Amino acid sequence: MAAKKHYEKPLIERQVAGLINKFGRRGLVRPMDEIDGVSVASLVQRHGSPLFVLSEKTLRQKYRQARQAFSLQYPRVQFAWSYKTNHLNAVCAVFHQEGAWAEVVSEAEYERARGLGVPGPQIIYNGPYKSQQSLKQAAEEGAFLHIDHLDEMFQLEKIAADLGRKLPVAIRVNLDAGIYPVWSRFGFNLENGEAAHAVRRLTSGRRLTLRGLHTHLGTFILDADAYRRAALKLADFALSIEKDFGARVQYLDLGGGFASANTLLEQYLPGEHASPTFEQYATAISGALLDSPLVRGQPPLLLLETGRALVDEAGCLITTVVGKRTLADGRRGLIIDAGVNLAFTAFWYKLDVIPAQAFDHFLEDTVIYGPLCMNIDVVRDNIRLPDLHPGDRLVL
Repeated sequence: MAAKKHYEKPLIERQVAGLINKFGRRGLVRPMDEIDGVSVASLVQRHGSPLFVLSEKTLRQKYRQARQAFSLQYPRVQFAWSYKTNHLNAVCAVFHQEGAWAEVVSEAEYERARGLGVPGPQIIYNGPYKSQQSLKQAAEEGAFLHIDHLDEMFQLEKIAADLGRKLPVAIRVNLDAGIYPVWSRFGFNLENGEAAHAVRRLTSGRRLTLRGLHTHLGTFILDADAYRRAALKLADFALSIEKDFGARVQYLDLGGGFASANTLLEQYLPGEHASPTFEQYATAISGALLDSPLVRGQPPLLLLETGRALVDEAGCLITTVVGKRTLADGRRGLIIDAGVNLAFTAFWYKLDVIPAQAFDHFLEDTVIYGPLCMNIDVVRDNIRLPDLHPGDRLVL
């Protein structure tokens, strides 16, 4: 008996002139049946669906692009991989092999970095809560300690007294770089004098030595010039510290927050056109520092903690269609086996959704739902896709 053919309903296709209009990009969809030369079908057959896949090749390429962009424009640069962005051992190990230090924000992340062989002097310890035990361990092992609030400063003074030596530390500064809302919950505010007061308290305590300043503007910062403003403010603050307290700042940590090429839900332009390049971020930061008197003689070390800009484009989620329906407004609805519990970034990204097999159907407005019994489980609320059936694969 011949196999039953799928019914294809009549479809009126809207023709759109040009590649982009106010509704977004024209639906140019090509199947993605392999990832780095390995077929999607074989990956699912071996590991099941849904399945996360990360490209080691892309991880290394992105890191090298970022490192080159900054190294060509500033003489002393060091990247530290942000463990909170992705703390899988394999991912962290790739970046460490490429030369990245570790940036951690918890005792668990600190222990993970040490377990991967990262020495204390190559770990930046950030975050508003660091346990007493982990602070002491980090101090003993020579990690970069970034003070978030005064109570943490007092903790470190006690640890320094117990160890019988001064501890080198940095303070985290929050500042207005033209990005709103300002992330003011972390560190000491620069504009209202709180940061200067923290430095005064630190130097007067005589148990800690200030060696660095750290700021982190936020996440997915699309304005590269905001980093120029932040770098200028940090450099000026470092000069005032040297003048008023006699302490020479040895490094500036500009944090992370560089945008990846993903497209945000509210964006008109696709991410690859809207997001600054590594070169643009490097020009903004390096230009500001090189224009400052702070870099005379021995320029301070520039630390960077970029996360998603290095990893976003390396990751895929393979998923399988498990059902479909026609919605009340006439659009097609697809049900897949991966929901927002796995693709959580669907709440702020327009995730690319690509069929993993060849197709010859017209594209149609489609809503993609996950398997959760929750109304918010929407992976894409509108995307043009061909007619897909249970068992077909998609790559997010």
